[in-house]
Amino acid sequence: MKKITLALIAIVAMLGLNAPAYVSADAGGGDNCVSTSILGEGGQYCDSGDGEGILNILGIVLTVLTYGVGTLGVLGLVVVSIQYLTAGGNEAQMTKAKTRIIEIVIGLVAYALMYALLQWLLPGGILGGS
Repeated sequence: MKKITLALIAIVAMLGLNAPAYVSADAGGGDNCVSTSILGEGGQYCDSGDGEGILNILGIVLTVLTYGVGTLGVLGLVVVSIQYLTAGGNEAQMTKAKTRIIEIVIGLVAYALMYALLQWLLPGGILGGS
């Protein structure tokens, strides 16, 4: 499991290094406009002063986190299911696999509840929808 975690960290780090993350103070789009690589249309983001930029970034982070949790949850269920199937008649391995399945499901449900709670608490929802 440590090898998988280290591999995922390495992949995320490589993706972060390849992203053209830049901000230029001289965008030519107005007083509050900057060139960015992830916000705005056509690389231009104009801040209205209400903190919309940080909400956009948090929305991106939450979206990536949600996809990551879902992917890792499904991957975990597949691995544990294979462990359960290959346990044969070994009762200890079957019990261990069942416990892991329950823990993964509890983790996915807890994340879904956290996401729903944030969606309900924040005005306009997490991603700023209406």
